Amino acid sequence: MSAIFNFQSLLTVILLLICTCAYLRALAPSLLDKNKTGVLGIFWKCARIGERKSPYVACCCIVMAATILFAE
Repeated sequence: MSAIFNFQSLLTVILLLICTCAYLRALAPSLLDKNKTGVLGIFWKCARIGERKSPYVACCCIVMAATILFAE
């Protein structure tokens, strides 16, 4: 089943996107900062969410990992 139609998989993909973008922005800030608008601006926005809401994103990642490991 595709990640689009499975809600848990969709949440996992979004969390991974947020974490990856925040990590890439920490390594190379100019890579994401030059694309603040347009389609590639989604990655910049995900990086901002990952930076500003990092405790909540970390808790969501832990809960999602536990759900995947123990609920399936």
